[in-house]
Amino acid sequence: MEEYIKEALAQGYIRPSTSPAASSFFFVAKKDGGLRPCIDYRALNQITVKFRYPLPLVPTALEHLRGATIFTKLDFRSAYNLIRIREGDEWKTAFITPTGHYEYLVMPYGLANAPSVFQDFIHEVLWEFLHRCVLVYIDDILIYSRSLAEHRQHVAEVLERLREFQLFLKAEKCSFHQPSVQFLGYNISSSGIQMDEGKITAVRDWPAPATMKELQRFLGFANFYRRFISNYSSIADPLTNLLRNKPKSLLWSPAAEGAFNTLKRAFTTAPLLIHPDPDKPFIVEVDASTTGVGAVLSQQQGNPSCLHPCAFFSHKLNPAERNYDIGNRELLAIKLALEEWRHWLEGARHPFLVLTDHKNLEYLRAAKRLNPRQARWALFFTWFEFSISFRPGSKNTKADALSRMFAPEESPETPEPILPADLIVSPITWSQETLPPANASTNAPPGCPPGSQYIT
Repeated sequence: MEEYIKEALAQGYIRPSTSPAASSFFFVAKKDGGLRPCIDYRALNQITVKFRYPLPLVPTALEHLRGATIFTKLDFRSAYNLIRIREGDEWKTAFITPTGHYEYLVMPYGLANAPSVFQDFIHEVLWEFLHRCVLVYIDDILIYSRSLAEHRQHVAEVLERLREFQLFLKAEKCSFHQPSVQFLGYNISSSGIQMDEGKITAVRDWPAPATMKELQRFLGFANFYRRFISNYSSIADPLTNLLRNKPKSLLWSPAAEGAFNTLKRAFTTAPLLIHPDPDKPFIVEVDASTTGVGAVLSQQQGNPSCLHPCAFFSHKLNPAERNYDIGNRELLAIKLALEEWRHWLEGARHPFLVLTDHKNLEYLRAAKRLNPRQARWALFFTWFEFSISFRPGSKNTKADALSRMFAPEESPETPEPILPADLIVSPITWSQETLPPANASTNAPPGCPPGSQYIT
């Protein structure tokens, strides 16, 4: 922390403060192993007037890529720190550390309007290149061209413009002169634009059921989307037949295998799976089990309007994550889903809804006391505008099924003991009738509170 403060002071990012505000400060780990400074601006964000700068329509923007054969992706270094805080407003960003009280001179991470402000700023910088050879989505920049010679010129012009505005890139995360790239959840190449395989991996890699419970779980997931799958009942018949008469074991067959694979293909193709539409609000459904977490990104589309999935997500819990209690696992599910679909949800035009079957999470954003892990996640959540709503587990079948695909069967959770085992000698069971006679003549030990019964 001392090293960061010294460096930020030297760079002119922060200065000592006498502000009445004092948000808490800590670090969170980045994927590359580094640390990102984070400030808990939840209180500030609650009273901030939102800046609604429109994000580009992704399907419309992608139409400009037709005919392109070579691509370059750029990644900014400390993107938000490239923008100066308006003079006179610095005191609002003040934070407290063990080394002192400081305030930002540049835009820090965690402010509610940061994504929209940055999008507006980059559009002003690169306006003459937009839809000619550049696509910009918040801090994601794609340069595209029809030929290598043309591309070299485009890249040089864009880099020169960024240099004029003293905007710096992270070289190790930039990709230059590539025949194909991943951008905003799509695989883009000279062959065209395809859906990112990551959007459907969770369903495509679903293992064949080995038990009756696993089959019931898969059919529960499938049943929710049956309205979008032509001849669903006929396709699923070999699977539903396996559940008739409540057999004790699952007798898998080639017909069942074929039906299982046909349904999986149907989940990941149109008309069921749709491209996200930024003009419509998103719904994120999440669930956590003892072995994994699952999520579905959906939107209401069509006439009549129906809830269609845009993407699926699942994550196998590591040993440390399996030790989380159920509330923290559900919270982890929300965090991982928002990370996975950040390019759609951060700066979205409409607040989105998160559905969970853990009722206590409805009050997360108003919580006064959070442990360090929850505090880090809560700060990450401030980058998004969303609400959390409770949905009973019986109605949360889609995300629930995705979260439970990593283990054949799960045993009931055993509550963690409050006291370690080595502090317990042995349990003693007393009947209610024997307690009064046993304690009638027993005096309380010295220093103990009165009004209680003691056994010696």
